[in-house]
Amino acid sequence: MTYRIPLLLAALLALPGIAANAAAQDAPAAASSAPAPAAALDLRRMQPIRGDAQAGAGKAAVCAACHGAQGVAIAPTFPNLAGQSATYLYLQLKEFHDGERNDPVMTAQAAALSDEDMRDLASYYASMAPKPAGQADAGSRGAQLYLSGDPAQGIPPCQGCHGANALGPQPHPGSAPQPPWATYPHLRGQSQLYVAKQLGDFKSGARAGSSNAKVMQGVAQTLGDDDVQALSTWLSTL
Repeated sequence: MTYRIPLLLAALLALPGIAANAAAQDAPAAASSAPAPAAALDLRRMQPIRGDAQAGAGKAAVCAACHGAQGVAIAPTFPNLAGQSATYLYLQLKEFHDGERNDPVMTAQAAALSDEDMRDLASYYASMAPKPAGQADAGSRGAQLYLSGDPAQGIPPCQGCHGANALGPQPHPGSAPQPPWATYPHLRGQSQLYVAKQLGDFKSGARAGSSNAKVMQGVAQTLGDDDVQALSTWLSTL
């Protein structure tokens, strides 16, 4: 019986998971002190948030300097906020506040906000009328990518998460699971410059703090520069 124990241990250590654990235990203490990568925020079961839109209106004076008095950005480097999902806006503020998403302006602005402030501001901008629809070219490469994707290049259709009209997937009747629409941004009418920048950030890994961002990282990897240009241009005119 004595010779079987070493043989059993050897067999177990040959399994990848066991061998890795054993190696980790034998590694120097300094290696185990390295910080583990931060876990992405899991948004798959995120419930819609609520806040006080009227209170948010009184807290939005600073926001209007970049995002406009009516929630439509004053420059193409900033996103339009009017009509966005309150839950999406709240989550972006929270990511800036917690350092999971970084921006020279927004990181500093969000740092001083309480959770109640973020809910109120998100609800305020969600209550505003979105930017009026434009005149997008339905036959463009951007329209094709958004609505149908490009299977030959492994590009999925954007409407699967962002809705056929780029206003997010809508809840449907019936008992089937509902899409987690509240955490997806509305893309219709966002500027070409802003959309292209966000796709670049997903592709580079600069935006990676949530499960949604992890999905977008994979999608962005399938897009070439011309695809990004076509898609962001089409969305800006939608």
